Amino acid sequence: MSVKVYAAAIIGIEAVPVEVETDLTSGLHSFSIVGLPDVSVKESKERISAAMKNSGVHPPYKHNLRVIINLAPADLKKEGPMYDLPIALSFLLASEQIKFDPILKMFAGELALDGQIRPITGILPLVLMAKSRGFKTVFIPYDNFGEACLVDGIEIIGVKTLSELIKHLEGFSLIKNKNSKNKLSKSLNNSLDMSLITGQESIKRALEIAAAGGHHFLMNGLPGSGKTLLAKALPSILPDLTNDEILDITRIYSVAGLLNKNEQFIQDRPIRAPHHSASYVALVGGGNNVRPGEITLAHQGVLFLDELPEFSRQALENLREPLESGEITIARAKESLTFPARFMLVAAMNPCPCGFFGDDKKECVCTFSQIARYKKRISGPFLDRIDIQVEVPKVDLGLLAKNEVTESSLAIKMRVEKARSRQRARFKETKIKTNNEMNLAQIKKYCSLDKENENLLLNIAKKYDLSARGYHKVLKLALTIADLAEVDKITAQHLLEAVQYRVKIDN
Repeated sequence: MSVKVYAAAIIGIEAVPVEVETDLTSGLHSFSIVGLPDVSVKESKERISAAMKNSGVHPPYKHNLRVIINLAPADLKKEGPMYDLPIALSFLLASEQIKFDPILKMFAGELALDGQIRPITGILPLVLMAKSRGFKTVFIPYDNFGEACLVDGIEIIGVKTLSELIKHLEGFSLIKNKNSKNKLSKSLNNSLDMSLITGQESIKRALEIAAAGGHHFLMNGLPGSGKTLLAKALPSILPDLTNDEILDITRIYSVAGLLNKNEQFIQDRPIRAPHHSASYVALVGGGNNVRPGEITLAHQGVLFLDELPEFSRQALENLREPLESGEITIARAKESLTFPARFMLVAAMNPCPCGFFGDDKKECVCTFSQIARYKKRISGPFLDRIDIQVEVPKVDLGLLAKNEVTESSLAIKMRVEKARSRQRARFKETKIKTNNEMNLAQIKKYCSLDKENENLLLNIAKKYDLSARGYHKVLKLALTIADLAEVDKITAQHLLEAVQYRVKIDN
């Protein structure tokens, strides 16, 4: 007798359906799993047998049968323990120990030896896929229930044990936790408030523009000038996540296994700050079993790279594509996966290896060749993709002594959110959300200048030898500045402010 139960496989951060087929034939007992299973899937037969024995049903070794489990499609690699539950149910159906209709039902979960159902990673993309494919009910581990309930329009049932699930499927004792709704709540942002940072008002203004338009940002300054402090305060002025963004980010963290019982979904924009010793694989993703990297974990949030020149050249060069496209494609001989990577890059660096080149108090001990080598660690094409570059000056100690309170993050955030709302309205017919994501056609459409301002920008571009990319980035920045001013047309004032953030790069 052959039966079929539905499960799912996680490919990258997406899920695809898998058919768990079981066939029983008479003969000496054997238990085979086919369909490109990895070691953890092959080992499931031992977990399944013990779980069945401790759940009051007969395991495969109690039957003089040849058991063949096929995970279809056969050319798709199956990884992880999430197939334990569907394999167990498929065998129980085939051996006629239980009876239920498996049509339009999907199962996922790891079995413990005592029959408990343990949580797994990748639940959110699995449930989203099940809904899109027309499944009516998804049975998942109880510990994954809150995460799965972010998805509307499909029945979700959290299960604690195999015996509990068997009773439910046969109608003897129904599980009561189905159809719960996990409300998306706004979290309290505990980031450093801008009002606590004394001085650096021009840098705060540049950060406001970056936050409003999703622009990449680089700070260059002496040690102790406040670069890291300013980067830590940036999250306090970023707009709140929308429900769609929460689902988008939570799906990534679900696959990466970075959710826990106390955090069923991501409420804040992710802020990732990898150490400069991180490899390029850690940054962009990859490995034998391809996993998302830091740039994907920073999706819809901030990637902070402190001590930028200390990162390997290879790691930084691998960021060039996602800085513009908002995604990263990892190609392997047998597969090619694309991960989302729409992040804001915020980077900080010193002017030289010792950090004191240009300081009027402390003497720089670096040679010119050392300074040149230090700066060459960051390539021109990489720098050209960073929208805003600012020189962070030393803070006047007299200002610190006065302890004056400046504009709060909340006041800045309100302006940022207004600018973002203008951008959402502007791009409502497209998939993009911020000015930084505009392509060439959209730049020509939304960043049109009158003749006088065209000549102004052209003269500046020639004087400072701006690249074509730099020219277009000035227009994007000018449009963001106009959005903050709540005006529709780019003026000379907006252009001149935008230019000052580019000439330092291209000069």
